[in-house]
Amino acid sequence: MSAQEAVQRPLPNYLQFVFGGLAGMGATLLVQPFDVVKTRMQLTQSVQGAQAPGPLYVLRAIVVQEGASKLYAGLSAGLFRQITYTTTRLGVYGVLLEELTRIRKAQQASSAHDGESQRQGVALPFSWKAGAGLTAGTIGALVGTPAEVALIRMMADGRLPPERRRNYRSVFDALIRIVREEGIMTLWRGALPTVGRAALLNMAQLGTYSQAKEMILSTGLVGDHLGTHVLASTCSGFAATCISLPLDNAKTKLQHMRDREYAGMLDALLKTSRSEGIPALWRGFMPYFLRLTPHTIGAFVLLEQLKKLYFTWRQVL
Repeated sequence: MSAQEAVQRPLPNYLQFVFGGLAGMGATLLVQPFDVVKTRMQLTQSVQGAQAPGPLYVLRAIVVQEGASKLYAGLSAGLFRQITYTTTRLGVYGVLLEELTRIRKAQQASSAHDGESQRQGVALPFSWKAGAGLTAGTIGALVGTPAEVALIRMMADGRLPPERRRNYRSVFDALIRIVREEGIMTLWRGALPTVGRAALLNMAQLGTYSQAKEMILSTGLVGDHLGTHVLASTCSGFAATCISLPLDNAKTKLQHMRDREYAGMLDALLKTSRSEGIPALWRGFMPYFLRLTPHTIGAFVLLEQLKKLYFTWRQVL
């Protein structure tokens, strides 16, 4: 189905959220090991000038010392995060794009002196798409931060000495114990860097995906098919990785800290760059890219396929 047909027959708002959550959960099942490796790398302290352990070293250490099953540590929290964060962000983004497209179409119709804009279809400026992604990411992060805190702790637990491990049994056990032992506001620890990271990530990820997909389709060389979705998702994942990784690094350290090593996001960024060098802010780039890009590809491909199935079903009816 073409983009123009999708505009003419918009997806119901509730399905924007349902399909977004399902797509995010499916993608998470594929990339959880990369997320675990990335988190462990970010929490590994290194002396400035010394080489930090690479992703393959961290991956091997987890498998040898803790067992291969630990590559899926925190999976329940990861899936719960998709139910909260990804359902919200993709749902809000889809609804915003539909509304912005309607506004843009009305603007073009009122300003056009002929049928040229209708023949060309409705094209949203990239700034509109980026703004929609930023808004969706901010709202999604506020909803998903508790699951994010539980996820970080569960993935990082294996690197702690046995006597300091939290040993959460599931995401729900983690949430209940965090509230009971540390107070309910701990569920939103690191909310500022989480929201900042999510806003930048979604501005880059969602906006770039929509723009890349539109540019690929505008060439007329390929249709709105799987290859287009994969290529647009890859561009989206690379842009999001470059922009959001330093804030993801700060967020990870804030949410994992047991004491008060960092006063906030800026303090975490400054202390990391001073003690370990500025490149340390992008530590874990490869596993983060390998985690984020396949997740982006998986989520958008699944989302597009769910939409295609829905419209096919509607045609049958």
